[in-house]
Amino acid sequence: MTFSVFTVWFRRLAITPFSPAVSPLWSGGIAPLGCQKYPLTSLSGKIFSIRSLPRLTLPQLIPRKFYSDASTNPSETGLANSELHHPSIHLEKTADSERSSTFLIDPRNGFCIANSTFYSKRKPLPFPTNSSLDVTTFISSQTHRGTTAFIEAAIGNRLSFTDLWRAVDGVAECLYQDVRIRRGDVVLILSLNSIYIPVVCFSIMSLGAIVTTANPLNTAGEISRQIADSNPKLAFTTPELAPKLASAGISVVLTEDDMGSTREIRVVGILSEMMKKEHTEPRLRERVYQDETALLLYSSGTTGRSKGVISSHRNLIAHVARFIAEPFEPNQIFLCTVPMFHTFGLLNYTMATVALGSTVVILQRFELHEMLEAVDKYRATSLVLAPPVLVAMINDSDRIKAKYNLSSLKTVRSGGAPLSKEVTESFKEKYPTVDILQGYALTESNSSGASTDSVEESRRYGAAGMLSSGVEARIVDPDTGRVMGANQTGELWLKGPAITKGYFRNEEATKETINAEGWLKTGDLCYIDDDGFLFIVDRLKELIKYKAYQVSEQRCGPIPDGVYCKENGELLIVKVGNGVYSETSSTVQEDTKGGFCILYTKESFREDSTQGSHQARNFRLKALKIVTRFYNETQSPCIIM
Repeated sequence: MTFSVFTVWFRRLAITPFSPAVSPLWSGGIAPLGCQKYPLTSLSGKIFSIRSLPRLTLPQLIPRKFYSDASTNPSETGLANSELHHPSIHLEKTADSERSSTFLIDPRNGFCIANSTFYSKRKPLPFPTNSSLDVTTFISSQTHRGTTAFIEAAIGNRLSFTDLWRAVDGVAECLYQDVRIRRGDVVLILSLNSIYIPVVCFSIMSLGAIVTTANPLNTAGEISRQIADSNPKLAFTTPELAPKLASAGISVVLTEDDMGSTREIRVVGILSEMMKKEHTEPRLRERVYQDETALLLYSSGTTGRSKGVISSHRNLIAHVARFIAEPFEPNQIFLCTVPMFHTFGLLNYTMATVALGSTVVILQRFELHEMLEAVDKYRATSLVLAPPVLVAMINDSDRIKAKYNLSSLKTVRSGGAPLSKEVTESFKEKYPTVDILQGYALTESNSSGASTDSVEESRRYGAAGMLSSGVEARIVDPDTGRVMGANQTGELWLKGPAITKGYFRNEEATKETINAEGWLKTGDLCYIDDDGFLFIVDRLKELIKYKAYQVSEQRCGPIPDGVYCKENGELLIVKVGNGVYSETSSTVQEDTKGGFCILYTKESFREDSTQGSHQARNFRLKALKIVTRFYNETQSPCIIM
């Protein structure tokens, strides 16, 4: 089917409603719903209407793949039986020149005035229409020339793509035949970063079972509460972490051969043995549908209490499809510096990179110099870093460049907080061959949201980026509920194929966060500028973000005497025991094993100046922000809720 493209100019603004370049949410020139049937005004003020033959109904014009998640479903708007004009059009002058003009899509920022929605300016998602498709099958069916899938940074263990998919088949066979894992069962992964996490994830999801993860630094009590909520049938873990599952009474598969201290644990398998499993007889695979749950990641969301975020196979496929659509260079080597129990690490370094055929070098845990050594040793081209780590690399650039060869590094992605112009330019000055890109996403959006994807976009300092492919956004006044336009600040709402269906067994929290039309209320105060860049201004939700961790506000009693604070940006750093954290160097100073560090807002304190420091004495906090436990120097912090 061939579609004509026309442009109407008004107030020096080009409106191209039937150009796929304007928004990825319509195909072959189909404008998003709510934006089709409005008069178009020329510079002379004359009104035109779109007219064509033959006339087709809405479902005929818009393929299901473009309205099922990424835009409003016509059956939900009452437009399913409306007649629209075939896009083979000509313009016909109308007599009603007095009617007010209404625009379609502003190509600069993607805003549709008809429904007050911002649409992504990125390329369309190559989204599969087959309803019975699991994410494992989708990823394994992608063609590429990659050879090595994963490398363990510390010891160099490698997993090729051939070995990866052979192992996935073997583990899936054992789970189905021996452990009796079935469609809809929940399986827990409790592990530090490992090259075997992708094997486990793909195996579980290929059966239609559900993956859930837990922070390995959480206490046994915290993990038990998550287990009580998600009710997993099985857990994959290491011998060192297995004792944390003892009180849960859950069956365990060990991801390492050493049994360790697992006497009180019911061990039902060893991963290395399961990976070698061969098919003895054909197994009839159950059909898994895109709308079924694939992943259950726990997040504080916007209300502070940890909840299971439901991610369907469709959500994960949409995320992977976004990577496939982007022009990635072949033979990239990604360095995984973030936890794989977290949405970014799991979705990007376990799934998306596999579909691309890229190699991922995995750090078991983050440590600055181990990361730099891995870049040097494995010639990594891309990694993700928190803003404080970038600052540390700037401050110590001479020593770093003298010790490590970072010439292979081309891209650093940063998130968690907007980078200032000063930090961005300073990093570029110290490392001129490395581009810094930024992004914004939530667990509930499955790593979709906004990002800067080029050097030119990254020069929009302070911006989180432009909307991800397939994402729609609204800016809503939190007090009145009024939907606003460009350069107006309000709560950011997101919608698209990657947005969660809700929270596991928590209808109340789901209704609070996702409205009846499927809009996710992020709890972030934002605005979108005239060029479609998203800016994060503040937070509505009662959470504090710290190095990509989110912690809910709490109230507590008096702070004991002798707790010393150091002013640092918008936070005060409090020394408890022997733990002192330096924001600028991203390292823990002194002997910090088991040490604690509590961060408060300035407004929380009544301060007495003592020798250049601040001593907190006999007061109550307005809001306790963060408690952080450090286990060793420069390790990423664990948040104690």
